[in-house]
Amino acid sequence: MEPSAIGASVTEARYAAAGVDIDAGNRMVELIKPFLRKTARAGADAEIGGFGGLFDLKAAGFSDPLLVAATDGVGTKVKIAIETSRHDTIGIDLVAMSVNDLVVQGAEPLFFLDYFACSKLDPQVGAKVVSGIASACHQTGCALIGGETAEMPGMYQHGDYDLAGFAVGAVDRADLLPRRDIVSSDVVVGLAASGVHANGFSLVRHVVAETGLAWNAAAPFDLSLSLGEALLTPTRLYVRSCLAAIRATKAVKALAHITGGGFTENIPRVLPPGLCALIDLDRVPVLPVFKWLAAAGNVAEPEMLRTFNCGIGMVAVLEASQAAAAIESFTANGEHAVQLGEIVASDSDARVKFRGRLDLSWQKP
Repeated sequence: MEPSAIGASVTEARYAAAGVDIDAGNRMVELIKPFLRKTARAGADAEIGGFGGLFDLKAAGFSDPLLVAATDGVGTKVKIAIETSRHDTIGIDLVAMSVNDLVVQGAEPLFFLDYFACSKLDPQVGAKVVSGIASACHQTGCALIGGETAEMPGMYQHGDYDLAGFAVGAVDRADLLPRRDIVSSDVVVGLAASGVHANGFSLVRHVVAETGLAWNAAAPFDLSLSLGEALLTPTRLYVRSCLAAIRATKAVKALAHITGGGFTENIPRVLPPGLCALIDLDRVPVLPVFKWLAAAGNVAEPEMLRTFNCGIGMVAVLEASQAAAAIESFTANGEHAVQLGEIVASDSDARVKFRGRLDLSWQKP
């Protein structure tokens, strides 16, 4: 054996004894390569192994592009995935949290990178997480061109991991959202959520702990699923439906992704000064999970509205005369669209006002 090879062997043995297994990382790379290849698209071949991922913007077909970037994680929802040993959907949440932020600016997601940090790498667990990431990328036309896996014993407890995602998209300059022509009388439409999505899980976990329910117990709001399964329902991906409505109808003036801060803090981010969104809470299709959380946790309506999506994961501001066409487009692309209100002139600092009440009445199935 060459001296350099002896040195490498000794070094790797000591590194493994310290808790980092290079071979496990290599095994995970081989496991995930097929998932990544399925995300190839114009501009990227989705091959990994280099020091950086490449994307050919010209090949993607943009004429005067602006790049849009977003990054996010999944918060403490990842704790439920770990504690239930259900790792195959949390990657969908990771992608959704960033690509849904890109589309609100009219951007088409181009590529995605992930960061997976853990105490000790289990290649099978890592591969399941990345399979979810790749699935969401494929569904949104986004190439998974690279990522990073980090073993950090001492930083994380055994079995724990955390995730971060980074997405880049592009939009032609003329199509950037929000548009500047938002006016009073424009229509506000909501797109239904799939569940809690990936915000507010510190409160969710607190409520569950107070009830004493186990993750494998039947979900009180959906007896066909365990509580862990129900709460891990992945964040809805709105990219394809929103891009279709933007391109087909020219009616979409603004989009707001309803994440942390709920209606209260996310809708004002896309409105010009002097205007306010008037939302009819009676029209919000409150999902059973939110009714249960409000009842079991004694969570008041204002806190529900500021913490959770309550059943609406994306809000669109539409040209009133074209609203019906946009709603038809959303519906044709699988969304449940609900007219929630309208844009009005604001006579105060309030950027969102509410009429009516959320239907938080809870009855066990």
